[in-house]
Amino acid sequence: MPLAEIKSRIAKAEAKVGRAPGSVQLIAVSKVQPNERVEAVLQQGHRCFGENKVQEAAGKWPDFAEQFDGIDLHLIGPLQTNKARQAMELFDSIHSVDRPKLANTIARLAQELGKCPDLFIQVNTGEEEQKAGVMPADADTFVAECRKLDLPVKGLMCIPPVVEEPGLHFALLAKIAERNDLQGLSMGMSGDFETAIALGATHVRVGSAIFGERTY
Repeated sequence: MPLAEIKSRIAKAEAKVGRAPGSVQLIAVSKVQPNERVEAVLQQGHRCFGENKVQEAAGKWPDFAEQFDGIDLHLIGPLQTNKARQAMELFDSIHSVDRPKLANTIARLAQELGKCPDLFIQVNTGEEEQKAGVMPADADTFVAECRKLDLPVKGLMCIPPVVEEPGLHFALLAKIAERNDLQGLSMGMSGDFETAIALGATHVRVGSAIFGERTY
């Protein structure tokens, strides 16, 4: 599906629920995509991209940054503490802050580096054992802990269970964000981003619908 069509669908979804045009940021998820596909999207003027792994992003984006101005890079996959420094130097936003050890590491590195990416706390709305994220019941406490560390927490992120109605999880995330006075909601992917926008998403993460299916 062409990038322009995805952007048109986002604009229609914004309008449908009375949201301001451009209030939703499209993160083009370029993980495991060949460089020529990524470059084709860059050539169309899009600048906001998401990657799952620090190592893959490090091998791809410094070269693109030399060719294209204004790239806004988001880490949307899990982050190990030993990769935190590299991630903070590479990404503009990190969407997967999910535990005190990582928060403390980021806070320490922010002091050393004199800068910190925008941060989103990942909430495990489905309470799935195999999935990262703080449990919904612990989210308020974790937000408060991150704020005590002076971390720039901009919002929350979730990945709903595949077999459940995503809207229930988006609504839960929005409720937690509102309770904690957080504006950012990173939620919604290729199959459900319009539902996410209706429920307040500020960032939607769309990959295969823009780039085509991934070959792992």
